[in-house]
Amino acid sequence: MIVGVMGAMPEEIDPLLKRLENVKKHEIADNIYYTALYGSLDLVIAYSKIGKVFSALTTSIMIEKFGIQKLLFSGVAGAINPSLKIGDLIAATKLCQHDLDITAFGHPYGYVPEGRVFVEADTKLLEIASDVARKKGIALKRGIVATGDQFVADAARKEWIGKTFGADALEMEGAAVAVVCDALDIPFFVLRAISDAADMDAGFDFDTFLQSSAIKSADFIFSMLDAIDQA
Repeated sequence: MIVGVMGAMPEEIDPLLKRLENVKKHEIADNIYYTALYGSLDLVIAYSKIGKVFSALTTSIMIEKFGIQKLLFSGVAGAINPSLKIGDLIAATKLCQHDLDITAFGHPYGYVPEGRVFVEADTKLLEIASDVARKKGIALKRGIVATGDQFVADAARKEWIGKTFGADALEMEGAAVAVVCDALDIPFFVLRAISDAADMDAGFDFDTFLQSSAIKSADFIFSMLDAIDQA
């Protein structure tokens, strides 16, 4: 099986690459894709660069050029739900685009014609994640993840996204990955480690906790890969 693993930034895939051997590099469309064997799985790993356009491009290349059959996204996010604390892991049950706005034409926020506001993550991968969390003794959260092309460090904007979409966390790539995978019938899973509270201190917290959060996410992803390999 060919499995794609993606992050948005180098820091989000470095912990993954460090645990693999005989990694090969492939340069496509101004980005680098890494391939390696992990157990019986063929892995394709990349960081997309930040934002919805780049993450959609990277997802499409993974599917069309490398033939991935599942996609796991690992990274960090800001918390909206006050129960989420720095270091918590949240698995997206569904994702939306909080900055997509054609409400002037009578549509709800996040909706485009012939589309829908939310894209749901793969239920089987969510079940694998829950099982991994139980075995590791981790309190894995589940919730709605909102995506937009902006780093939110404003309390009012954070509150609006939470109320409008029922979102628990926000980031800048997940919903774009979800849209591409959904359109091309690829099961996907989005895991986010909470690195900040998406408030006025978000810039400081993000720099401080990015590395440790990415390591925690990567460890969880490897446990999921083990489960997928053994299935």
